[in-house]
Amino acid sequence: MPHAHTHSLEDNLSAAAQWCAKRGEKLTEQRREVLALLLSAPGSVKAYDLLAAIQKQKPTAAPPTVYRALDFLVAAGLAHKLESKNAFVACCDFEHPHHGVMLICNQCHTVKELTDPVLEARLAEDAKAWGFSVAPQDIEVKGLCANCRHGDGEAQA
Repeated sequence: MPHAHTHSLEDNLSAAAQWCAKRGEKLTEQRREVLALLLSAPGSVKAYDLLAAIQKQKPTAAPPTVYRALDFLVAAGLAHKLESKNAFVACCDFEHPHHGVMLICNQCHTVKELTDPVLEARLAEDAKAWGFSVAPQDIEVKGLCANCRHGDGEAQA
């Protein structure tokens, strides 16, 4: 099932704070700021790009601040790390822990997240048949989005 962030930024941040509270954790100002940047981005964002955005308001912000926030957001299920790009995206369905299927456009770099419990169950079942225990991870699928396939996407480096 495709999912998108359909609520306002503030609604998403409020839901994330409630999710953290349910888990006995806190969405601190720094974590909230990083999550807001991820939620506002059309695609994945690298840690140093997040740092540059934060430094516009807080010039003394340092890399460990961003990395700690990202580590927390991923561990809490609020964000996904795209291993192939060494970048991050906000999770579209954090209240339902899952392995996301990330559709990554090779041309414009947009990222769409799918959740598919049937696919997850099938992968786990097939892995179990081989005696393999699947670790939590996302699946990255690269290709071209509809806009780029039809020539409407912007090429980005």
